[in-house]
Amino acid sequence: MPRFFVSLAALIVFSLGLFPAEPVGTPFQTLFDGKSLEGWKHAGNWFIEDGILTRKGKGGDIRFEKFKVPDDFELVFEWKVAKGSNSGVYYRPGQYEYQILDNKVHNDGKNPRTSAASVYFCMPPSMDATKPVGEWNQGRIVCKGSIIQHWLNGEKVIDFDYTDPKWSFEVELLKVRGAKLADRGANLNLQDHGDPVWYRNIKMRSIGADEKVEHTQVSPATVPENILKGEKAYLEAGKKRNK
Repeated sequence: MPRFFVSLAALIVFSLGLFPAEPVGTPFQTLFDGKSLEGWKHAGNWFIEDGILTRKGKGGDIRFEKFKVPDDFELVFEWKVAKGSNSGVYYRPGQYEYQILDNKVHNDGKNPRTSAASVYFCMPPSMDATKPVGEWNQGRIVCKGSIIQHWLNGEKVIDFDYTDPKWSFEVELLKVRGAKLADRGANLNLQDHGDPVWYRNIKMRSIGADEKVEHTQVSPATVPENILKGEKAYLEAGKKRNK
C-alpha cells in the first residue's frame, strides 16, 4: 500500500477515537522499593529490614517529600501490625487518614468509624476485611474529585462522595477536627503511634481527567448507638467552640 494511503488510514482510525490521543492516567511510581528511603523524611526511627519499612523507638511519622500526592490518584500498599498496634496513612491535608489497626485488640476497633480501612473518625468501612495480626493486608486508596474509595484485601469497603448531603454528619465530624475536605496538595505520611507496624510495596499513580472511576454504593457498617450518641455530643460541642 502506498505510504500516503497508510498515513490516511492511520489518520481516520485516530479521528474515530480507536486510539486515545494521550494516556488518561499515568503508570504507577514506586515510592518504596524495599531498598532505599530516598525521598522519605523522618527522624531516624524508620528503617528497612528485609525489604520492609518499619519503625522503632521515638521520632514520629515518616513523610514522602519527593513529590506531593496528586489531586486525583490511586495509592496501593501492603501493611501489617502487631497485637494492639495502631498507625495510619495520611494522603490529603487535614484529616484524610486510612486507618491502620489491630481491630480485635485496640480500643479504636470498637467503633467502625475508627477501625482499619476507615476514613478515620469519618466514614466506617462496610466490613472488617482485615487478616489476622501478623499477616499482610493489601490497602488501596482511590480519590477523584470528591469521591473517596478505600479498599482492603480486594474488597471495596468505602465509596462515598463527600458533597452528597446524606453524608453531612460524617463530613461535619472531620470539620470539627479542623479538616477542609476540598484542600489538596499534601505529602504522603505514615503515622508513628509508637506501635510495631510494617509497610511494603508502596506505589502511586495520578488519575487522568478523562479516566473514569466506577462509583457505586457501599453501605458503611453501623456505629453502635452508645458510640453514636457520644459522637453527636462531640459534634455539638465542637460547633459551639468554633462559633
